Amino acid sequence: MDIRPPAPGRLAGTAGGKATSTAAPVARLIELFHKLPGIGPKSAQRLTYYLLRTPAAEARALAEAMIDLKEKIVLCSVCQNVTELDPCGICSDSARERTSICVVEEPLDILALERSRSYHGLYHVLHGVVSPMDGVGPDDLKLDELVARLRGGGVQEVIMATNPNLEGEATAMYVSRLVSPLGIRVTRLARGLPTGSDLEYADDVTLARALEFRQDV
Repeated sequence: MDIRPPAPGRLAGTAGGKATSTAAPVARLIELFHKLPGIGPKSAQRLTYYLLRTPAAEARALAEAMIDLKEKIVLCSVCQNVTELDPCGICSDSARERTSICVVEEPLDILALERSRSYHGLYHVLHGVVSPMDGVGPDDLKLDELVARLRGGGVQEVIMATNPNLEGEATAMYVSRLVSPLGIRVTRLARGLPTGSDLEYADDVTLARALEFRQDV
C-alpha cells in the first residue's frame, strides 16, 4: 500500500467529479488535524500518515482517549479548572494554602505555575480574558464564581496571573475593581514575564521570580 503523503492541494477524495490520489478517510483526517491550533497542512499530513502506519490498537486507544476527554472531564465547581473529580485535586488538597487565590486565564496556566513549585495556594480559572475586539466581555468569564468564593471569607490575597499583554492587563484591572471593595489585597505578577508572551511558555525560573516579586495592583 502506498502511504506517502499527497502533494498539497490533493486532499479530497474527488474534485469536480474527478478522482484524486487521496482516499476520503485520509483526506478527512488531514482536514480535521489542520483545524487544530499550530498544525499546518504538512504537519496534518504527517500526523495522518503516521496514524495510518501505527497498529490498530494504538489508533483505537488514541480515539478512546479523545472520547474520554470529552465525556469524563468537567469543570471544578470551586476553581473552574478542568478535572475528572469534583472538586479537583488542588481544591481538595488540605495542604494547600487557602488564604490566597491565583487567577489565571486558562487551565494550561496552572500547569505552568505548578511547575515553578513556588506557589502553594489555590487557583481560579477565568477561561479567557476581556477582549472587546473578539466579542468577549466580563460576563463571558468565570468572574461571578470568583466573587462568590471571595465573599465566602478566608481569602486575604488575589494574585492576578493573566498574561502580560493588552487583554491580560485590562482583565487584571477589571478584576481589581471587583475585588477591592471586598477589602482583599490584589497583586499582579512582577514584570519578570516578557510583555506580549503567554504564561504557558515561560520558563520555571521566570515564573518563580514573577511570583516572588509580585506587586500590588
